[in-house]
Amino acid sequence: MEQPPAPAGRNLTYGLLDSLGVAIVTGRYGARDFPTEAELAKHHGVSRSVTREAMKMLAAKGLVSARQRKGTSVRPAAEWNLFDPDVLRWLLERRFSIDLLRHFTQLRLGTEPEAAAVAATAADAGDRERITAALARMVEADAGRGDVLDADTGFHVAVLRATRNPFYAQFRVVVSAALRKSIRFTNGIKGHSASIAEHAAVADAILARDPDAAREAMRRLIGNVLLLIEGAEGEAAEQA
Repeated sequence: MEQPPAPAGRNLTYGLLDSLGVAIVTGRYGARDFPTEAELAKHHGVSRSVTREAMKMLAAKGLVSARQRKGTSVRPAAEWNLFDPDVLRWLLERRFSIDLLRHFTQLRLGTEPEAAAVAATAADAGDRERITAALARMVEADAGRGDVLDADTGFHVAVLRATRNPFYAQFRVVVSAALRKSIRFTNGIKGHSASIAEHAAVADAILARDPDAAREAMRRLIGNVLLLIEGAEGEAAEQA
């Protein structure tokens, strides 16, 4: 069933949120020179209530803080909620950063291998079917009959869901937000594309209920991605 359109006020709020979020992560505002709500409302042509709601959302994401008689200020980048999909998207959409991709891939390397191991023992029949179907979509996409980014992301999301652990399952939000940028980058390195064999090894180990093999297969898969990123980072440093 088609979802009804979002109320106009909500569209305005999210539009303002997106505009301000990008401005903050790209450094357009310094720590102490953030506009007042009245100035933002006038500049963007929205109501004070829309502006106030957008500011609350930015504060919840850790980007700004507001104090009485001191106004609103941008918080240090180290305090931003990097697990928020909007914040992560804004960071990835700003000037391209191999450094950020490396950090993200290091996080995946510390998380997804263990998730694969958990999935090997926790996945039910439906989870195993979804992992098998996700791998099949990757094969189809690799042959030009589907979206490569959707298929690759779908496989990793299926594995995270198969853990039956809500914390791993919610990590899919971070993976979905950032993996597309990572895949585009690594696929552009010397014609590299996602290894179907490496993903199949992960799937086979989960289906065989072998947590050690699943952990090692996922570690090898993501480790190879990290090697590609670090190699590109080294080449960029040499050319600088």
